[in-house]
Amino acid sequence: MPQTAASSALTGYTVLDLTRVRSGPTCVRQLADWGADVIKVEMPEALEGGEGALGGKRPWARFPEPAPQQAQRDAEPERPGRARGVQETGREGADVVVENYRPDVKNRLGIDYESLKAINPRIILGSISGFGQDGPYVGRPGFDQIAQGMGGLMSITGAPGEGPMRVGIPIADLCAGLLCSQGIMIALLEREKSGEGQWVDTSLLAAQIFMLDFQAARWLMNQDVPQQAGNNHPTSIPTGVFKTSDGHINIAVAGQVIWERFCVTMGDPDLNVVPEFSTGELRSQNRDALNAAINERTQHKTGDEWIAIFNEAGVPAGEINSIDQVFADPQVQHLGMAQAVNSPAIGGDIELVSQAIRLSRTPSKIATAPPERGEHTDNVLADLGYSAEEIADMHNRNVV
Repeated sequence: MPQTAASSALTGYTVLDLTRVRSGPTCVRQLADWGADVIKVEMPEALEGGEGALGGKRPWARFPEPAPQQAQRDAEPERPGRARGVQETGREGADVVVENYRPDVKNRLGIDYESLKAINPRIILGSISGFGQDGPYVGRPGFDQIAQGMGGLMSITGAPGEGPMRVGIPIADLCAGLLCSQGIMIALLEREKSGEGQWVDTSLLAAQIFMLDFQAARWLMNQDVPQQAGNNHPTSIPTGVFKTSDGHINIAVAGQVIWERFCVTMGDPDLNVVPEFSTGELRSQNRDALNAAINERTQHKTGDEWIAIFNEAGVPAGEINSIDQVFADPQVQHLGMAQAVNSPAIGGDIELVSQAIRLSRTPSKIATAPPERGEHTDNVLADLGYSAEEIADMHNRNVV
């Protein structure tokens, strides 16, 4: 299907996208943004609703028809216009299939890895689940906030004593999607040597635990259970949010050299010789008293004044922006993190978040607006070899 590619990096790869909601589309966006030809298979609007409309993962993992009706269809002879025929053709021609159904659904849909491999030994299947493809929780429905809680993130987020706190974005979903796309690209690279595909599998829970990083290491290496620290950095003190005359700023003081520089820059070099604050360990033990002493001093200038003073001296400090302020920031605008693209659906330009990765020869750009549901259906079917009559018949029978 003729289209403007977002990048030339993954030109020539075809992806069959069977994903929904956040984690799966995050994965596939990475492939599309780097030039892969993505064919997205969506459930008809008439079959959506219930919990699915709210972002759960279970409802759309079911067959779109009740089991008895589906069994009757499976007993019928295959016909050219059947949806299964379309999917079979797509599986044969695809390099990658991506899904984020519940683990058992793949077998019922015939898109488990062994079935795909029998059709195309070079196929790569990317799977994202809530908790993994097997194990004691394999039957549980997965959801981002559930993974945030089970993966430990909510226990270290928020102010001490205020109870567990979720992160303000679906971070388990997003990280699982990014990790799955990374795994798929690794598998594509490996296929250049072996000629064989493989199954790439990650989960919201595994991704969330992976992202615990040094907080996980504190337990694994030293049996230290991290606790909530609010806006304070868990180990680098003082790092956190401090009051100014017109709001708040972030200050990050890491290490003894920057601590001494910070005290001088703030105009209070004597703070460095206060016994309770003389070492990193003591500053950690006395962080509340130290933060109070710093807040007393930072409230006498505006945030912009302090940010300029600290950064000039080599002390990390920065604004705390609302989302509108983020996209008004001159550095964000310089990075081009919002890209305009014409949307025929609304008859004008829209702005979308661009890629955060830059490649010097094969950069990614938002070349076209996201297609509307079914916008390219006929083109895709024609590319797969179906005639205009067969396509019309599929529409008449609500197959597509």
